[in-house]
Amino acid sequence: MPGFELLLANLVSPIVLAFVLGLVAGFAKSEIELPEPVLKLISIYLLFSIGLKGGTELKAVELAEISGILAVTLGLIVAIPVVSFIVLRRLGGFDAGNAAAVAAHYGSVSSVTFFAALNYARAMETPAEGYLPALVALMEWGVIVALFLARWTTGTANGVKLQSILIDTLRGRGILLLSGGLIIGYLTTERTWEQISPFYDDIFRGVLMLFLIEMGITAARQMRGFAQVGVFMAGFGMIMPLVWGVVGVTLAKVAGLSVGGAFVFGAIAASASYIDAPAAVRAAIPHANPGIYLTASLGITFPFNLLVGLPVYYLYATWLFG
Repeated sequence: MPGFELLLANLVSPIVLAFVLGLVAGFAKSEIELPEPVLKLISIYLLFSIGLKGGTELKAVELAEISGILAVTLGLIVAIPVVSFIVLRRLGGFDAGNAAAVAAHYGSVSSVTFFAALNYARAMETPAEGYLPALVALMEWGVIVALFLARWTTGTANGVKLQSILIDTLRGRGILLLSGGLIIGYLTTERTWEQISPFYDDIFRGVLMLFLIEMGITAARQMRGFAQVGVFMAGFGMIMPLVWGVVGVTLAKVAGLSVGGAFVFGAIAASASYIDAPAAVRAAIPHANPGIYLTASLGITFPFNLLVGLPVYYLYATWLFG
């Protein structure tokens, strides 16, 4: 499928249109808003569902089969936050605290971008490998790397010990629900999975659309702070995802993933967290400006990936695989 047609197909997909509806509602200052308890429940459902389904798929995989992509994931856990930190410090002129805060968000993962990429791969009839949720859980460790950079370069991280940061990150809902779901799914038999799959599989896309409406509203609010991040951060929020998306797809192919798997892995590498990372950053680097790291990750990178990035990464993956 040519690039323009691929982009158009993405823009008119129900998942993306739900996000666009949220953007419109947000810019129009509509009264549409999901109550916070409902939003948390949906977030828990989505993360736990992905973990469960990943765990059921992981049972059929030998460790030797995924050793290559595990090595790639571990490399990116370090590379993405370190490179982001250096670019922000040397080219952007940011202080160490703000550079580390932004690097933490880009070193971590946007679970919603991951959900959208999985759905996109299925829609293109090139489903990704089922064990990818395990890699998403691992990628959350990029936050730790970025916060270590903050401590190393400034000599402090608000007096918070790295051990405390590590514990807080590990018990964050992203890692806990994905990892817990993986373990439960791995231990679940085929017969018991059939009993619960209608709830955790069949209605997943509908729930995701509701969540994306709310994400669109939230992203629209962050976009109003566009002037705060400046031209450099606006460019950073679009160029860095493209760079890491291409790197992720390429390395995933080398590691032996399928077209769909390489595409989704590239989307993971290209994404930026705006749910779990902010909590860790607020605790460790309180002087960092949320107007910079949240506007960049949620107001720029997230909509860019959802509207433009996914078809670009998929087009590159199909070209790469010939």
